[in-house]
Amino acid sequence: MTDLSRPILPGALPDKRQVAASFSRAAASYDSVAALQRAVGDALLARLPASMAPTRWLDLGSGTGHFSRALAARFEAAHGVAVDIAEGMLSHAREQGGAHHHVAGDAERLPLRDGAFDLVFSSLAVQWCDQFSSVLAEARRVLRPGGVLAFSSLCVGTLEELRASWQAVDGLVHVNRFRGFEDYQRLCADSGLTLLGLERLPHVLHYPDVRSLTHELKALGAHNLNPGRPSGLTGRARMQGLLQAYEQFRDDQGLPATYQVVYGVLRRGEEE
Repeated sequence: MTDLSRPILPGALPDKRQVAASFSRAAASYDSVAALQRAVGDALLARLPASMAPTRWLDLGSGTGHFSRALAARFEAAHGVAVDIAEGMLSHAREQGGAHHHVAGDAERLPLRDGAFDLVFSSLAVQWCDQFSSVLAEARRVLRPGGVLAFSSLCVGTLEELRASWQAVDGLVHVNRFRGFEDYQRLCADSGLTLLGLERLPHVLHYPDVRSLTHELKALGAHNLNPGRPSGLTGRARMQGLLQAYEQFRDDQGLPATYQVVYGVLRRGEEE
């Protein structure tokens, strides 16, 4: 995940091969710890225009296929395609059904023809993309006139408790970086798509201890992949420092982990 609110330095972006490999390894464990992902995806489904009745839909960054199956259930007569960069996720999803086709591909360079879909649905995937403008351009390209792009993503402020706690321990990159909400506003406005809705909402999860959070991030494949991250095992002293620093955030429900979630719904013009 790339924080584009900071200066971009050569070699400072996550390697997509590492992203794909990380999520492939997490395929078997992902659904067991994906409460946030399901909640956000459900909220995105609820934001689809009520009149939507697509004949072809695309689940972009489909992961284990949970929302491919939800889309198939909601739009029973439609033809569905699932695209993900992680082969391991696609292999897992194929066994579960949902989409008619499962395609390995990059959201910034989709291996799909122009004007093929009435709906592009993408939940918590595009934060891994360096150039969100390319994601928007590709979505516009593969949408039919009048088609809808619905996406959710993460922005600056996500896992801020964890980031601040590590900052108190050392100056290394321990937490994935995120694009600013203002960047989403600007890029959507410049996309050539009609903006139907764009908002940022916090989702707060609670954990009994820090290890429960970090183990969940690893099981999701969403642990730290940024250049500048520490190599090797985290030393006992640094881990103890993290545990002590995070305790300042504890409330009645436990240790909070805040996710700043972006929801966007855009439409391709009918006249195109």
